[in-house]
Amino acid sequence: MKRLFSSKYSANAVNAGMLVLRLGLGILMLVNYGYHKITHFSETARHMPNLLGMGTTVNTALIIFAEFFCSLFIILGLFTRFACIPLIIAMSVVLYKVTHLDFFGQGEKAALFLTGYLAILLIGPGKVSVDGMIGK
Repeated sequence: MKRLFSSKYSANAVNAGMLVLRLGLGILMLVNYGYHKITHFSETARHMPNLLGMGTTVNTALIIFAEFFCSLFIILGLFTRFACIPLIIAMSVVLYKVTHLDFFGQGEKAALFLTGYLAILLIGPGKVSVDGMIGK
């Protein structure tokens, strides 16, 4: 019981926590959003907003890259900090453009994903990752 209320932490606990955070965010994003968009590309492209005049097909491809491939990199712990950047941008755009900064309503999921990806970007992947195993 004493350990439960302790403010001390170990490196192993931080590494295990980062593994859980990486796997949770990565799997949820990949399965719920990225995979659906990649399998229904044409339908997704029709409903995608045209941001910065790039066209809906280019926007859809960029979102799929972020939500599917970058999530896969985060799950593996490979190039983790770099993989977080497209996801942070994507969740920021969703939060700002799609949900109009509605943090406690429609934008709640985007805000949670954004917070998790920012934490991974700041802390890193942990030792239980490909990056950690190759010493990056």
